Amino acid sequence: MHTTTMEEPKVQTAITCLATLLADEYVLYTKTKNAHWNIQDVDFFETPSFFETQCKKLDKIIDSIAEHIRQQGHFAPGSLKLFLELTHLTEVHTVDDNKSIVYLNQLLIDHESIIIHCKEAVLLFENDNEYSTTTLFITNVMKQHEDMAIDIRSHLK
Repeated sequence: MHTTTMEEPKVQTAITCLATLLADEYVLYTKTKNAHWNIQDVDFFETPSFFETQCKKLDKIIDSIAEHIRQQGHFAPGSLKLFLELTHLTEVHTVDDNKSIVYLNQLLIDHESIIIHCKEAVLLFENDNEYSTTTLFITNVMKQHEDMAIDIRSHLK
């Protein structure tokens, strides 16, 4: 690990924000994959490919966050136990209702939650030049979630 000029409490706050974001992404990825695997309704043929596209986007985001954490000289969390401890999201499994609208609504809520947490993280570090790279990075992740949320809203209409 490299040494940093940033104060240790601020460094830890930044890494915790990124680790929590990584956990949120992984939980959302798993929930999206679950929707892809288990959808059962009239949209069966078109919605699974939509979920698969979302999974591919989330996979890229997950890797980029882990890489950003490593670039900061820290290790990224990488266990399901840690992800569930860190995430803001709730793990919901609906075995009784595998309709696309149920999955889409839940995933939209999760994307919106991640957007809110990204905005909070950006506000936390926006005036600190030492965190400009991380602030820009989180802003980019937030934009990707805004785009995915628009796609989900379009499917819901």
